[in-house]
Parts: sequence; C-alpha cells; structure tokens
Amino acid sequence: MTYKVDFKVRDYECDIQGIVNNSVYFNYLEHARHEFLLDKKVDFAALAEQKINLVVIRSEMDYKDSLRPGDAFYVEVELRRASRIKFAFHQKIIRARDEKLMLDAIVTGTSVNEKGRPYLPPEITHLFDE
Repeated sequence: MTYKVDFKVRDYECDIQGIVNNSVYFNYLEHARHEFLLDKKVDFAALAEQKINLVVIRSEMDYKDSLRPGDAFYVEVELRRASRIKFAFHQKIIRARDEKLMLDAIVTGTSVNEKGRPYLPPEITHLFDE
C-alpha cells in the first residue's frame, strides 16, 4: 500500500535559480518517512530512547524535474524489505497539478542497537506483514 504526504514549496527552499535546492528534497523524503512510521504506530523518538536507532545507509535519488515556489506536491512512500536486516523506502515526489514525477528515490536503512549492531526490531519487522 502506498502512503502519501502532501506538501507545498516554500520560497526559502529555493535557490538563486528559482527552483527547489537539491538538498531540500532530502528533507521532504525524510519528513514523509517519519509520517509514514507514525501512521504505522512506530515512534522514531521512542525507539531512540530505547537505544534502537533507525539509520539511513544509502540514498539513491533520480531528479526528473524541478519544483518551484508555490508548487503543491506529494510524496509517496512504500516500505519493502531489502534483506534480513535492511529495509528500503521507495519514494516518489509528484507535482500535484499535473501528476508529474519530479523525483524517484530509494532510501535504504537498518536499525542498530545500543552496541551499534544492525538488526530489525519487531516494531519494524511487523510492517512487512501488512
């Protein structure tokens, strides 16, 4: 199932060329992932308090076109298992007015325990059963 978060480009997110700065897309993707996890009852902050840290280990982003000030858009999020200890968020940024794909991304992560060892806790593994 695809999860969706709506956004609107704010002027200060744009660079001198009048387009969204490429680094800002990371923020959009991260916010959408956190909203996805909260919707699935996975509290990122609560996990960190338990010494379980979700970490990004790889980001792949294909920029297709540029968002501009005032553009309404949404970020789609799909979670897939990548291996025994890795998960991958497949994410798309789509401009709302014409449904144009602006960015296609895969963000791979894992979680690490207090000793820094990677593993997937039940809070994450149960998401693959849905």
